[in-house]
Amino acid sequence: MDPCPKDSESAAAAEPSRGAAPSSGVVVQVREKKGPLRAAIPYMPFPVAVICLFLNTFVPGLGTFVSAFTVLCGARTDLPDRHKCCVFWLNIAAALIQILTAIVMVGWIMSIFWGMDMVILASKYSTLAPQLL
Repeated sequence: MDPCPKDSESAAAAEPSRGAAPSSGVVVQVREKKGPLRAAIPYMPFPVAVICLFLNTFVPGLGTFVSAFTVLCGARTDLPDRHKCCVFWLNIAAALIQILTAIVMVGWIMSIFWGMDMVILASKYSTLAPQLL
């Protein structure tokens, strides 16, 4: 007598298979914890973020310096509990760090990654913007 498919499925589920992880149906959410400087990167319109990336690529810190002023113009950040002036000065501090450490290439690399983060945040913002209106 052949076992019914339901019995074979339950028997297969009872025995852990090799190489496959047992699925328990638990959803795990991972959130990236950002420091204050990184969380101060503003959500800008996509073209402005691309311009800031371009500026950061050729003059380290310049795009970050420009992005600081977008905070004063109303750009959102991941620091909603801080005042706009505080977030503005955090971006200015990030720009100064990039400029001062560009001599040893660390600031230049940081500046390029900072600009890439701006573009990534802008692309996320552009997909969320219609939902916010």
